[in-house]
Amino acid sequence: MAGGNAIRGSRIGAGPMGEAERGDAAPRTFVTYWCANGHEVTPSFSVDDGVEIPAEWECKRCGLPAGQDKDNPPAPPTAEVYKTHLAYVKERRSDTEGEAILEERLGELRDRGLIQ
Repeated sequence: MAGGNAIRGSRIGAGPMGEAERGDAAPRTFVTYWCANGHEVTPSFSVDDGVEIPAEWECKRCGLPAGQDKDNPPAPPTAEVYKTHLAYVKERRSDTEGEAILEERLGELRDRGLIQ
């Protein structure tokens, strides 16, 4: 690239960025996690006293939970089955209660002459 500017993207007076200008990096520890698909994730954590390393971490490849035991990773979460309105009603009422409520309402409609 003849005629190009060698310091493009730099500010005047800027030198090379290195540890001397940025300061020392904080001490880190690396923890390896494995998911049920066998993927390996190795995030780093600070070594400070108040930092707790989590037992599980989300796999960045598949999104499943990952644990620190390679031979026994956490099980994938199970999705809850969709429930209809009727299923929720049946959880709250027995069949006998439902029949009593239905008869009561049908009686009101018969009294008004809306049904026979």
